[in-house]
Amino acid sequence: MQDWDVASGVGFTTFGVTAARAVESSREDPLVVDPYAAAFVRAAVLPMPMPTDARDVPPEDGLWQRASLLVGLRSRFFDDHLARSTAAGVRQVVLLAAGLDCRALRLDWPAGTTVYELDLPDVLAFKERVPAGSGARPRCTRRTVPVDLREAWARALSDAGFDREQPTAWLAEGLLMYLPAPVGTALVDTVHALSATGSTVGVEQFGIPEATLEDPGADRPVSELLTERATLLPTAPYGDPAEQLSAAGWTVTSATGPEPAERYGRSLDGELASTYRRDEYYVTGRLA
Repeated sequence: MQDWDVASGVGFTTFGVTAARAVESSREDPLVVDPYAAAFVRAAVLPMPMPTDARDVPPEDGLWQRASLLVGLRSRFFDDHLARSTAAGVRQVVLLAAGLDCRALRLDWPAGTTVYELDLPDVLAFKERVPAGSGARPRCTRRTVPVDLREAWARALSDAGFDREQPTAWLAEGLLMYLPAPVGTALVDTVHALSATGSTVGVEQFGIPEATLEDPGADRPVSELLTERATLLPTAPYGDPAEQLSAAGWTVTSATGPEPAERYGRSLDGELASTYRRDEYYVTGRLA
């Protein structure tokens, strides 16, 4: 089984996503504002440079331009999912593979909300450094749960204070595409088993088309980053979260293609719209 650490493997791709979120945050009209993303990238020792500001990304740099847009759309979409969940009264949030997105700090949570962040121990340890140095304080009760989500994790979540009798807002962003089919199926089964009536779920599913890896406009470091990410995808990946959740009794909705872009007033060029429609979709659901 492959190690997932902060500076290599899936952990390394986390910095690519974080850099893209930093670039989007620096725009005049950002889809997402993450004041910690740039600091995380600068604090890491990485094998290749990554931008942290839109001014560092020339218009001809198609991959970083696209990456910042798509990460911005994804972050905004799931931020809104969590906001709707808490507006409906959910006060328990579980972020599966929370990565370096500091939602506990950057989002406005209703009083009484507890946010559980699950990820590998070294990812969570690294994540503690930058916000702590800035004096930032979470806007909720934040509890970190160091676990490997490829293994049993429900007990660790319960030990951290999770209450399975209360409705939960679940989020699995940037996770399922890296899991083999049996592991992904087991994870979604666990989410269902731990969910009380009124729980919600948000799930991303994404693949990397070969054409993207061969983009002639990409500089070498970015091409290497995408190739690295592609090699981490399992040969028999997890399938369709919407189908599994529906079969378990969840009411689900899938957003595919350019729907989120239209919702948030962004335009996608023909190639990007085609790739986005084919290879990325978001699932949200509620357990009645």
